[in-house]
Amino acid sequence: MNRILRTEKLCKSFSNAGLQQHVIKNMDLEIFEGDFTVIMGSSGSGKSTLLYALSGMDKPSLGKVYFGDEEISSYNNDQLAVFRRKHCGFVFQSIYLLDNMNVFDNIMTGALVAQKNSPELVDRAGMLLKKVGISEDMWKKYPNQLSGGECQRVGIIRGVINDPKILFADEPTGALNSSSGRDVLDVFTELHKTGQSVVMVTHDIKTALRGSRVIYLRDGGIVGEHRMPAYGTDDDTQRRESLQNFLNDMGW
Repeated sequence: MNRILRTEKLCKSFSNAGLQQHVIKNMDLEIFEGDFTVIMGSSGSGKSTLLYALSGMDKPSLGKVYFGDEEISSYNNDQLAVFRRKHCGFVFQSIYLLDNMNVFDNIMTGALVAQKNSPELVDRAGMLLKKVGISEDMWKKYPNQLSGGECQRVGIIRGVINDPKILFADEPTGALNSSSGRDVLDVFTELHKTGQSVVMVTHDIKTALRGSRVIYLRDGGIVGEHRMPAYGTDDDTQRRESLQNFLNDMGW
C-alpha cells in the first residue's frame, strides 16, 4: 500500500497553569492509502490531538507531518486551509450542520468552498445521499426535522462530497443510539470498500471492528497495532475476539 501520511518525531504540548502538558511524545506513524485506521486509547491518551495534527487542524509543537512528500507541518494557516479543502474530509461527534440550510444545501457548502464543478457535484451529492438512505423527499428538510442518525449521515456525505484523499472522523457515533450508530458505521464501511482512506478516533469496540488497522495510544505514544481484514470478509465472532484480546493486552 502507498503511504499517504506520516509523522516524524511528532510532539504536541499544551500550557496549563504555567506547566507544560505533553500530549503527543516523539511519535512516528504511517497512514496508508485505502486503509481504515482506527485510533484507540484511554481518555487523555492523545487520540483527538493526534487526529487534529494529522489533518492540519492543529500544528505540532515539534516534529513533522508529511502528506505524501509534502511537509504540511511547515505550512502557514492559509496553506493549511487550502490543504484541508483539497485533500481532507471531516466528520465529528457534533455534526455542525447549518440550521438555516436544508440537507442538500448543507452538503453543497463544502463544494462551494472548494470552488469545484457545481453540476458534477450536484449529481454526486444526489447519488451519495440515495446510497446512505436519505431519500429525495428529505433533501429539502432542515436538520431539526431529521433524526440524529440521519443528520450524521448527511454530515458524512458533506465530508466526502469533494472526494477527499482522506476522511477524518472523531467519535462519529458517540452521540447516537445503537441503531443510528450502526447505520452510520455501515456508511463508513461502504466508503472504505470503494477505496476511501479513513482515520477514525473511537473508544468503542463496535466502531473499531469496522477498521482494518487499530492503533493503540497510551500517554501520548503508540504502544500497539492490530491488523484485521476488511470488515465483512471474515468471521465476525473471530474478528471480535481477536480485537478484544488485543485491547485486553493493551490494558483497555
